[in-house]
Amino acid sequence: MRYLTAGESHGPQLTVIIEGLPSQLSLDKEKIDRELARRQKGYGRGRRMQIEKDQVKILSGVRFGKTTGAPVTLVIENRDFNHWKKVMSVDPIPEEAEKRKISRPRPGHADLNGAIKYQHRDMRDVLERSSARETAARVAAGAVARLILEECGIRIAGHVIRIGDVVAEPVELSFEEMVERAELSPVRCLDQNAEEKMMALIDQAKKEGDSLGGVVETIVQGVPVGLGSHVHWDRKLDANIARAVVSINAFKGVEFGIGFEAAKRKGSEVHDEILWSKERGFYRRTNRLGGFEGGMTTGEPIIVRGVMKPIPTLYKPLQSVDIETKEPFQASIERSDSCAVPAASVVMENVVAWEVAQALLGKFSGDTMDEVKRQLKQYQESVLSF
Repeated sequence: MRYLTAGESHGPQLTVIIEGLPSQLSLDKEKIDRELARRQKGYGRGRRMQIEKDQVKILSGVRFGKTTGAPVTLVIENRDFNHWKKVMSVDPIPEEAEKRKISRPRPGHADLNGAIKYQHRDMRDVLERSSARETAARVAAGAVARLILEECGIRIAGHVIRIGDVVAEPVELSFEEMVERAELSPVRCLDQNAEEKMMALIDQAKKEGDSLGGVVETIVQGVPVGLGSHVHWDRKLDANIARAVVSINAFKGVEFGIGFEAAKRKGSEVHDEILWSKERGFYRRTNRLGGFEGGMTTGEPIIVRGVMKPIPTLYKPLQSVDIETKEPFQASIERSDSCAVPAASVVMENVVAWEVAQALLGKFSGDTMDEVKRQLKQYQESVLSF
């Protein structure tokens, strides 16, 4: 299973082509739209979220609500495109191109590196594709992956555990309560005291023309033992999840379970003891390793955290240098969020969902969802009797 995205931030649309989906998967457009809407929420978002109301169009690979086994094409239209038709024209408009040319790279963005690599004198050719707008396409792909996981009894949730210097305290909640609490919170935080402090900090950053980053956590429950592999480095599921998380715009780090905390502890305080019962089979007393050993799932929930840096587009811009004149300037400003950490939590959920679904179909392959679920059930029975 794989997917490809295409499209620019201010172009007419984003396109996703997904190949390798089993047939007979119920593809619910409303559930995809719900994930896209969740991505657009969150305290600290900018004006574009008031302009765009993302919804998906399914153009191929689905008939009467179910996948056919053919590639699925999803389209998310950019409703603001009418204001950008000339700027983003496919056909040559020399005077428009020169008038709207961007020659001042923004620190922290792909502008300068991309311009040098692809020899663009107008850096809009870089920033339009490198924009976090592309994450809408990745959320759509992840939403499809979630439908596969749902049919296999696997659920995903996410929440914010840090914004700036405000850290949420752990809260004891059931999986369902965690999902509900995160959805009700403007910053997707489970700790209501921290939530208020996070919102106040975002207000302060916005007033100062600055931005904030943070840490988000994704939990995957119901994952069977043995997804991934210890045999080849590129089949280790935790490694693939780590790569996918860090590929999200502005993400700079990832950890599983207790993560970097493990460096401070002794081995006896890190590894998860193995237990057995007739009802559960083998299981772990704790889950400090975040559901992974040897690149494979242990059957415990996957717990993964990602670190998002502050958005680099600032309303009190940093210094840059014009690539044409080589003179110093204040970096240019595109529309920006003062904090996109809550939205990034949703993006990460769906990125992780894709990797887990891909590993699931890699182990329980089949041309139809019935074949996949039948293989999974047989495997789970064999695991319990191992």
